Amino acid sequence: MSLESLAEEVKKVLGGFAKEVAWRKGYLEVLVETANVVEAAEKLKSIGLDHVKSVTAVDYPKESKIRVTYHASSYSREDLMGVIVGLSVDLPRDNPEMPSLISVWDGSVEFQEREVYEFFGVSFKGHPDLRPLLLIQELAEKKVLRKDFIVKEESIYEGVPFKYD
Repeated sequence: MSLESLAEEVKKVLGGFAKEVAWRKGYLEVLVETANVVEAAEKLKSIGLDHVKSVTAVDYPKESKIRVTYHASSYSREDLMGVIVGLSVDLPRDNPEMPSLISVWDGSVEFQEREVYEFFGVSFKGHPDLRPLLLIQELAEKKVLRKDFIVKEESIYEGVPFKYD
């Protein structure tokens, strides 16, 4: 499948859900409203985008938003195996919450949503186990990958006790 025909297929299946469809460096990004993200994900899965390779977030403090992107690909459609479609939503930075996509891509988003939760503070409604995956709770509460997180000095995080066991 050509990249142009992929973009057309994605636009067609998403209909009015897609606010923006654009080629980024190496993948097709589709921006949708938070209210439509579950249905948009279901539509992408219906054309063969059957798993998520990664869930990422980017903090835009000047724009007061956090963009969450699910990078979906395919194991079932040979013509889609080499491409990635990014399904993105923009969330308000002061209260970043969205529906979990675990009901759509159940095997491939559970731990990745937990990572975005612990590092950026994005709450995924409907996620069955939303707790920090890698960090201690006190550090996760600091949302350490947001751009306003400050490390006072190496190995000592502001407000988090440093303990040797």
